[in-house]
Amino acid sequence: MGTYKLKIATGEDLGAGTCDQVFIVLVGVLGESAKHHLNYKWSNFRPGAVTDFEVDTEKDLGELLLVRLSTMTYKSLNAVAWYCQYVNVTCPNGHLYQFPFYQWLPSGMTVEIPEGKGIVLSKNTHPLLQQQRRAELEMKRENHKWKCEIDGIPHRINVDKVEDLPINDQYSFLKLSSFNYSKTATGLEQMQEGFTAAEPWTDLDDIKLVFCLTRFGNFDVIDELWKEDSFFGSQYLNGNNPNLIRKCSKIPENFPVTNNMVAASLGTTTSLQKELEIGNIFLADYKILQGVPANKSINGQQQYMAAPICLLWKTPQDQLVPIAIQLSQIPGENAPIFLPSDSESDWLLAKIWVRNSDYQVHEVVTHLLYTHLFAEVFNIATTRQLPMSHPVYKLIIPHLRYTLETNVLGRAILFNPGALFDQVIGSGKGGLQILLKKGTDEVTYSSLCLPDDIQARGLESIPNYLYRDDGMNIWLAMESFASNIVNYYYESDVAVSKDPELQAWVAEIYKEGFLDNKSTGMPSSLETKASLIKYLTMLIFTCSVQHAAVSSAQFDLYTWMPNGPPAMKSPPPTVKGVSTTESILATLPEVNTTSLGIAIVWQLTKDPTDKRHLGDYHDVHFTEEVPQTFIKDFQEKLAKISHSIKVRNKSMKLPYPYLDPTEIQNSVSI
Repeated sequence: MGTYKLKIATGEDLGAGTCDQVFIVLVGVLGESAKHHLNYKWSNFRPGAVTDFEVDTEKDLGELLLVRLSTMTYKSLNAVAWYCQYVNVTCPNGHLYQFPFYQWLPSGMTVEIPEGKGIVLSKNTHPLLQQQRRAELEMKRENHKWKCEIDGIPHRINVDKVEDLPINDQYSFLKLSSFNYSKTATGLEQMQEGFTAAEPWTDLDDIKLVFCLTRFGNFDVIDELWKEDSFFGSQYLNGNNPNLIRKCSKIPENFPVTNNMVAASLGTTTSLQKELEIGNIFLADYKILQGVPANKSINGQQQYMAAPICLLWKTPQDQLVPIAIQLSQIPGENAPIFLPSDSESDWLLAKIWVRNSDYQVHEVVTHLLYTHLFAEVFNIATTRQLPMSHPVYKLIIPHLRYTLETNVLGRAILFNPGALFDQVIGSGKGGLQILLKKGTDEVTYSSLCLPDDIQARGLESIPNYLYRDDGMNIWLAMESFASNIVNYYYESDVAVSKDPELQAWVAEIYKEGFLDNKSTGMPSSLETKASLIKYLTMLIFTCSVQHAAVSSAQFDLYTWMPNGPPAMKSPPPTVKGVSTTESILATLPEVNTTSLGIAIVWQLTKDPTDKRHLGDYHDVHFTEEVPQTFIKDFQEKLAKISHSIKVRNKSMKLPYPYLDPTEIQNSVSI
């Protein structure tokens, strides 16, 4: 009846090609073609190949709905998975149908790829497409199962080894090679420098020798600024943990700071009460660390934890500075309130303890839980509940790339008993589990939505809050993009509420990630387009922008170890006037712990090969013209934001590049 012209693209990764035989069936509303063997030739399916084929049919297939691809080993050659990017089919009448796939097809497997239009399931959806969607999700649910590893924290993929992950969740050959190389190179450099001794530092300046062969980023600036109160305060706005600080309108009862205590800091023209009323006082409270046990595994020594409270003041010069620190949640004789007017050593040690506490909360709650673990939940639920032809799947799949392998690998390297977390971090594996549970208990939907979080913490107008400013610009651009997509595919609020696949997806995230906890405010269903737009913006922001905000600066800010000590090997001071340089050195981590901690943050922040930055939609999941214009509009907005950030940073001694869209990865992939 006619000749169908095919264009089939193989992925560009080194291992993407195949020697297998490839077969195809075209399926339309009027029937399907015979199973057609695509001409065998290695060059047809080599990495990066885009090859033309022809399929002759005896009858008109009508509107094409899907293509059925299958592979089979060729003669005695080994079976090799094939990465198919897409199949494009031009019908005898000249109409083009696109079938985006962008997945691996294991040898001997058959897969049905629906036509590329985004489709929200309804009673009008063609029965063949309904059947294809059901079969696709049933297969994915078989190899993406949930596991509750620790009661009270988000559930995870039921896989313990990277090699047991489904092939489409594994790193590309290029990324894996780069990851292994950088890990090895980092270890070799540490060995070359000889920082493997379990002995204390005898001079703070000696810490500069670590990574002496690799000096870049903001390291030297941090080394100069780390003792300054203004720099200490600025990290609450633009450091690794910018979501902790909040406006303080009343001094907490367990933190008995008086006006007389802070008068030397505030000066004679104002008072603590007046500054509270104006809105210039802020609080960093680490109560989540109360009761978290400390590690006993670092060099065989007991480590120590604190749960401090830090009061900060926005000065008339718009600097945020600490004015009082209590290293315990329980006030009293053994919990003095440290002040800038105390001895230099007392004040410095108090600030170092706060930085250590911030490190624990940042790495476990803000970084691991709020980005990595929630992104894993989003990934698994999306795979299990949304078929590839669903428009929400098409929108968010670029933001879930490589997350599962990153987390499975991270659990093995960092969090298993005796692994790096036990070797370096003050809370250790035992404290990690308790802290994760506390963080899960406290998370709210609002805390994951940047505009809501900023408002809830009273940080709308504080100056020099670059995380807020850059983040809000991207949030608004992202929200506009999500709004365009939702309004294009959903004609009404009823269409959202009646979408069974969407509702199952949201419900599964609520159940497996937020443990059916109503107090989180996390939706268990979505009833309107507006609620869906907000939800999608939150998800994409969490997996890209928020992860960049809490991950990308780790090497810059933690390489100078006293600015972010991962552990403390002496207890917090209980009296004033006894701290010395020697006691500070005796409290800080030892040489090998420092070296290993720096190696970890180097690995966690190294710019990876096979990176895709925010807005880089390399895989064309949306085939319709209108959604493609939405993508272009989003990319143009991101480009303007990026340009503005680059211009601003040129004049800054300590630039803030971490939320430049060209520096943000699309997904949690490292």
